[in-house]
Amino acid sequence: MTGAENRLCDVALDCAFKTRDARVEREQALAIIDLLESNSFTPIGHDGGPYRLKIETVDGRLALHVTDDNGSHVVSHYLSLTPFRRLLKDYTRICETYYDAVRRLGPEWLEAIDMGRRGIHNEAAELIRERLSTKVEIDKDTARRLFTLIHALLARNAQHRFLSS
Repeated sequence: MTGAENRLCDVALDCAFKTRDARVEREQALAIIDLLESNSFTPIGHDGGPYRLKIETVDGRLALHVTDDNGSHVVSHYLSLTPFRRLLKDYTRICETYYDAVRRLGPEWLEAIDMGRRGIHNEAAELIRERLSTKVEIDKDTARRLFTLIHALLARNAQHRFLSS
C-alpha cells in the first residue's frame, strides 16, 4: 500500500451546534488544512484508502466515522470524553490566556504560554493515539490536529460540561 492510501482526504465536523466563535472557527479551519496537507491515518485491517473522517458527539461520547474515498463505511469508533476532560479544560484555559495575552502582554509571555499549550497538545495527542490504537493507527502530528478538531467541536457547544469551568 502506498503512503497516499494511508491518509485522510476529507475531514468534517458535526456543525449542529449554533454557538460560533471566530477564534474557534479559525483554529478548526487551520487544523483541517494542516491535517489534509499531511497526515498518517490507517484503519486496522483495512487495505484501501484514502479515507474520509466525520467527527461528532453522540450521547456524550465522541464518534469518529471513517469511510473510504467512495463513501463506503470502514469503521466507527466511539470514545468516552472522560479521559480527555482535564486536557480539554486545560487547553481551553490556556487558549483563553493566550488570546488575552495577545492583547495585553509582550512576546515573552506569548512564548511561555505557547510552550504550555504545546505540552497539553502533546499529552492529548498521546491519549488519542492510545485510545484509537485498536481501530486506527495515526502518527503524533495527526493526533495533535485531531485533538484541535475535537476541542473545536466541543467549543462550539458553550454548554458542554467538559469545557465549562
